Amino acid sequence: MWLDVSDLHQFYRSPLGKLTQRLLLRRFRDNWPDLTGKRVLSLGYGVPYMRRINDKAERSLAAMPGGQGVIHWPPNQPNLVVLTDESKLPFPDNSIDRVLLVHAIEFTEHLRPMLRETWRVLASGGRMLVVVPNRRGVWARLEGTPFGHGQPYSQGQLDQLLRDCLFWPIQSDYALYAPPSKRRIIRRLAPAWEQLGRRWLRPFSGVVLMEAEKQVYAVSEGKTAERAIRAKIRPILDGLAYPALDSSSCLGNSVANKKTP
Repeated sequence: MWLDVSDLHQFYRSPLGKLTQRLLLRRFRDNWPDLTGKRVLSLGYGVPYMRRINDKAERSLAAMPGGQGVIHWPPNQPNLVVLTDESKLPFPDNSIDRVLLVHAIEFTEHLRPMLRETWRVLASGGRMLVVVPNRRGVWARLEGTPFGHGQPYSQGQLDQLLRDCLFWPIQSDYALYAPPSKRRIIRRLAPAWEQLGRRWLRPFSGVVLMEAEKQVYAVSEGKTAERAIRAKIRPILDGLAYPALDSSSCLGNSVANKKTP
């Protein structure tokens, strides 16, 4: 179930939300240090981060799911946000170079269709950066932040999900080690917590980040493998029904049972 956009907007206006934004932006810049000439899309609620990571991008867009709601962005400028069904993105094939998924995967009820659409709109060699609550972290257990809602993930679970949906995970990272407290002293110590956590407490961070690249040859290779298997089976099973070859993936491919002539 999606969090309402007003709740997300209110969180990022709070002192804790502003701190969260600063800490995550450091990790985003590590993954995407230069976006010159790139077309960048955020899916979910990524607008607090977009202005600061894409100053040199050719084009910056934001897609907000209908279950979440929408706000105008950027403020006092022409709107660059679209309200959409996350499983039917209104963008052409291969039209986006970078996609930021934040406050998205953990909320959607159409997870695999959303990732299929993300795969479709990404250009060949395009990359996606996913941010999800860490199943082991404190942030996923407290409901005072957006990361305390929805479905949390471990690094292994997120890695497998992306592989199943034809993405190739490139690197993973962690962030938000300080507890999500509204107390000023905790917020002031947060940078020190980040340094300590990245060295000693990585599995217990508040969020998991994973960058993945669009895998463009997986479908064609799978079909080639199926044809080779059928060529070997045909002489042996002459006159018998072929067993089904399950090649189902996030793209929804399947092979029906066939009979020999």
